[in-house]
Amino acid sequence: MEDYHIASGKHFYTIGLSYKKADAEIRGHFSLDEEAKNGLLQQAKAKGIDAILVTSTCNRTEIYGFAQHPFQLIKLLCEHTHGTVEEFEKVAYVHKNKQAISHMFRVGTGLDSQILGDFEIISQLKVAFIRSKKFGLVNAFLERLANAVIQASKRIKNETEISSGATSVAFASVQYILNNVPNVSDKNILLFGTGKIGRNTCENLIKHTKNEHITLINRTKDKAEKIAGKFNLIVKDYADLQAEIRKADILIVATGAQNPTISEELIYSNKDLLVLDLSIPKNVSEDVAHLLNVKLVHLDQLAKMTDENLERRKQFIPQAESIIKEVETDFNKWLETRKFAPTIKALKKKLRSMKDAELDFQRRKISDFNDEQAEIVSNRIIQKIMKHFANHLKGDSETTDESLELIQKVFQLEEQAK
Repeated sequence: MEDYHIASGKHFYTIGLSYKKADAEIRGHFSLDEEAKNGLLQQAKAKGIDAILVTSTCNRTEIYGFAQHPFQLIKLLCEHTHGTVEEFEKVAYVHKNKQAISHMFRVGTGLDSQILGDFEIISQLKVAFIRSKKFGLVNAFLERLANAVIQASKRIKNETEISSGATSVAFASVQYILNNVPNVSDKNILLFGTGKIGRNTCENLIKHTKNEHITLINRTKDKAEKIAGKFNLIVKDYADLQAEIRKADILIVATGAQNPTISEELIYSNKDLLVLDLSIPKNVSEDVAHLLNVKLVHLDQLAKMTDENLERRKQFIPQAESIIKEVETDFNKWLETRKFAPTIKALKKKLRSMKDAELDFQRRKISDFNDEQAEIVSNRIIQKIMKHFANHLKGDSETTDESLELIQKVFQLEEQAK
């Protein structure tokens, strides 16, 4: 695939940044909310990009798509975030064609996650795919690739133990609380924000802390009430936030806003308060960390924590990589067939044209010419010829380009194949 374009005049790229080189602040500059993602996709469509997929999580922001040059995708990202091209270049990565495909497999299967085996990302990729499809920005290549990554992720989850034990940031936050807060079941816990991470954190809190003093607050109260209804928790109005923080021993912030939602003015620091910020961009202002009796922990710090399960999970990496290799190889074989599909189609059309011309000639020459028998025989011959050509092209990938060129030259298919 390195030697030819997989879309007319374009290559497949991954551009993005992740926790590996970009800290939480920089990742926050390139974070995309729902509105920004939709705006980016609309602009991509207007600019003639025919296939693109956009993800933005607490750990990474990435664009997968076709372009003549990766800067087209980088420019799109910067125009819809607070990040600049200069910032991006310092911490970003750009992958092309097969490297971009391989990267998507590693990301989608949790091998590139901040916490090894975290399979939250595959659901986020699925959502991104559905969003792109709604905008008409999915082609056959991207659909096949997304399905292959989903298949690899499912197999790794079912056939290995790389995700044994809880692996998400939501669980890491609860684990931190269990390890650092004595008598946690008696503490007042306030969860502010009920998005995906907030919901997962809530479930983990109930499961592992046995705490009956958990209060939920969300800007949209009915969302908090839906979650609370499942677990019989307390829900308070957004207007009560400061009063509830005053009561809290632990404050978990998972609001997903583009700017800080918790500042030092909201904090009552005359008693111990643990604040966990699970948001990208950071939703707790840095000045909170300077308050007396307040300890502020961000998700990047949580993700670096290891538990006894992590070392055990590492031993399943080779098995996971083997599964990825198998599924990725199948995808690349399919991609190779896409390479010569136009030539095969043009050849079939040319052979049928030759057949029709010959049958017309024989029909005029032979008085009792049997059209039905002639059609059956000639079509079977064409089918056998086509099968031989296809098998040759599939089985000899090293000389595919030369074979295609020869077929096109012999049958004069250059224009048709294009």
